Amino acid sequence: MISAVIAVALVGAGVCAVALTLGPEAPPVTDEAVASATPSETPTPTPTPLTPAEALLATSTDPQSCAVSFAGDGVALDPQLQTQGVRYQNLPIPRAEGRVFAGWYDAAADAAAMTQTARLNGADLVTCTDRQRTLHAGWTTPEANTAEAAGIPILMYHQFTRNPKGEDNWLRLNYAYIGDFDAQMAHIQQSRFYLPTWDELSAFIDGKLYLPKHSVIITDDDADSTWLEMAAPIVNDRKLLTTSFVITSARSEGPPNPFVLQRSHTHDMHRAGANGKGRMVNDDADTIAADLNRSAQVLGAKEVVAYPFGHYNDTTKEGLRRAGFELGRTIEHGYVRIGTDKLALPVIRMNYGMTVDDLVKEIG
Repeated sequence: MISAVIAVALVGAGVCAVALTLGPEAPPVTDEAVASATPSETPTPTPTPLTPAEALLATSTDPQSCAVSFAGDGVALDPQLQTQGVRYQNLPIPRAEGRVFAGWYDAAADAAAMTQTARLNGADLVTCTDRQRTLHAGWTTPEANTAEAAGIPILMYHQFTRNPKGEDNWLRLNYAYIGDFDAQMAHIQQSRFYLPTWDELSAFIDGKLYLPKHSVIITDDDADSTWLEMAAPIVNDRKLLTTSFVITSARSEGPPNPFVLQRSHTHDMHRAGANGKGRMVNDDADTIAADLNRSAQVLGAKEVVAYPFGHYNDTTKEGLRRAGFELGRTIEHGYVRIGTDKLALPVIRMNYGMTVDDLVKEIG
């Protein structure tokens, strides 16, 4: 390219002089020059790594999912995916040498103080903020756990009636007046009893989980129609965790509400065997195990069995072991304590005529 400077001077009416100055040739513009003149692009920032809870949430498309994280001295657990509005499922029970786990709490201060009314129990529903929640572990010592000397009552109900005078038949004692049942459930709710899950009860028996004396487990045998129509709505309204022991050959529909666990009352062994006693003490261990496995398939749970008629022996226990059940519930009176035989859990039988005052005498 040529650069030029032209000077023109006018004198009078004519051109006096013209000067043309040629400058040096400018270098050509190359592709490299154009490129160097283009502003460089801003580097893409490195994304912030997801937390374990965020990474877990990223695996779920359910808007109600909640990543529950766990904190506390010596706690190194991965977060769990739970569902908001649903009872907590399978919360971990950490174990540590020389210490006893004392439950999960929303606040670290409550965990340190082992505040019973702040401890999450089996009936609590999942709630979250921004789809996340952190639970804090409480711990105590083996000595303090032993000193608590807790005896956990398992309440055993059967059928229900709206007749305050009861039912006039051979099963009369089995029928709890529904007004008494409601008053008893109100006492448990208003007194804020701790409601353990079955895996918690198992860990308690092992001496690895602290349960307060102010604990109770509520159960119903047989899943009778009167239970479903009268009593189940009460535990739902009062938000009390309850276990219904179901004979799965007779009933296979799901739980009546979110606060009812369904567990095994066998599949088809709630009837007499050759000697007039229940099949659980007549059949061999493999037959018992096969029946219980069938029951577990229907219920989707394998945890605890209520022995039909309360009949059991060593062969019965072996059948439970072969089927993979950890707990067996009898009809013998008593309380579950540290060291109790897991396959011979005692109960508090709730008979017709028992009032809320009678319940208080049994469980406090």
